[in-house]
Amino acid sequence: MAWDWTDETLASLRLFLEEREVLSGDITTKPIGDGHSNLTFLVSDATRSVVVRRPPPPPIPPGAHDMLREAKLLSALSSSPVPVPEVLAVAQAGDVLDVPFYVMSFADGHVVTTATPSPLDTPECRRAIGHSMIDTLAELHAVDWRAAGLEKMGRPEGFNARHLLRMRRLVADDDGLVPEAFADVDSWLQENTPPESGGTLIHCDFRIGNVVIAPDAPGRVAAVLDWELATVGDPLLDVGYLMATVPSPGLPTNPTAELSAALLEDGYPSKDELAERYSARTGRDLANLAWYTTFSLWKLAVLYEYSRRRVDDGIGDPYYTDPALVQRFLADARRASGLD
Repeated sequence: MAWDWTDETLASLRLFLEEREVLSGDITTKPIGDGHSNLTFLVSDATRSVVVRRPPPPPIPPGAHDMLREAKLLSALSSSPVPVPEVLAVAQAGDVLDVPFYVMSFADGHVVTTATPSPLDTPECRRAIGHSMIDTLAELHAVDWRAAGLEKMGRPEGFNARHLLRMRRLVADDDGLVPEAFADVDSWLQENTPPESGGTLIHCDFRIGNVVIAPDAPGRVAAVLDWELATVGDPLLDVGYLMATVPSPGLPTNPTAELSAALLEDGYPSKDELAERYSARTGRDLANLAWYTTFSLWKLAVLYEYSRRRVDDGIGDPYYTDPALVQRFLADARRASGLD
């Protein structure tokens, strides 16, 4: 992470939180999360902790890292069955920092990545965690986004083809051609683009590392985090993305699935079991799930390649430097599509 609080900004944050009766007195800040996108800090006084979320340092691509949009979405979901942190305060650019940010409640529990912590490390709890994730996703896709005032969050009509085209533009040359390494999967996706299965609120980054698991048995999702990519679109994109982040026993692991290595432990439902539970909960036909999974892997490859080029230009996160990260996503996309 290339940014941290200074004495001046910390003093301004303290005053901002005191005026809104969020925290009181001296505060400390601690970065949490992986730090490769929006920046998230645990902020504490002597008795309470909250979370501050702000965009990364500039330059920021147009339309990206919109903290005000994210805060609005979380507020809209507060009365829904979807577990989300409570938005406690919102700061406009210039209030404390030169960028907007928001303050939310701290969700107590575990973020599971490479191993399941005790006392949840039993087959029964792991299965319950997997089922709770799918049930939470089904609840999200059942939210009446129009009634929640989220009509401007996205356009579901033509979402799949439009989303594919928007991703292509991030890596295509002036003639509209994607790099050779992307071409076979790109062609397959264009030739097999399905019509939308519906239009719902979708998270677009729903994986085990982006949920907080309640600390005690039985395993359940206590909060869903990282809503920066959320939109209104095809709900099966969330299912395909989740499948793309679940590692498969005995197969090479892509960089995002590597962050979900705990899912290889005994008890967690397999990809097929997760998909079957989603279909049973929602009634949705998953016949085209391979397209959504392939697209999700290809999209991750595109975003990593775009980020790698930003590093080459001297403005990106060094995490993305290694081109092998991109190749691992593409290899997984070929497996998911059958192109390998």
